[in-house]
Amino acid sequence: MVADAAGEHRLWLRDPQPGRPLAAVIPLDKDFITRIASLLRFHRRVLGRAVGPLPRGWPLTAYRMARLNLMLRALDLRDEGATYREIATALGRGDAARLSASDWKMSATRSFVVRLVRDGIAMMNGDYRKLLRIR
Repeated sequence: MVADAAGEHRLWLRDPQPGRPLAAVIPLDKDFITRIASLLRFHRRVLGRAVGPLPRGWPLTAYRMARLNLMLRALDLRDEGATYREIATALGRGDAARLSASDWKMSATRSFVVRLVRDGIAMMNGDYRKLLRIR
């Protein structure tokens, strides 16, 4: 890890040898643009130049951080065996407990909780990489 005021650089050096130049292998995948942007920032750092701010879209917004927090909490509750209604109540959606069964099935709160759990499972299964992509 190379520290930098504008954001740390994390490297994996396969076979480092002092005095020999480094090479970068960049897969031609859906994260190519993000990888290149990161590599350019590191290259500027190695040359002693200012790396500049993180690319637009890398820092998470307050809304996105809050939603990720809710997603993790909902996923943890679901993994513990909680129902969607119990999750809604635990997340501060008090109306969930007062709704009849038929009203609950059609409620926006239920849909919100189902989406949180669904998206949490997707993140757990690899979609977390999307957080690193330039948007």
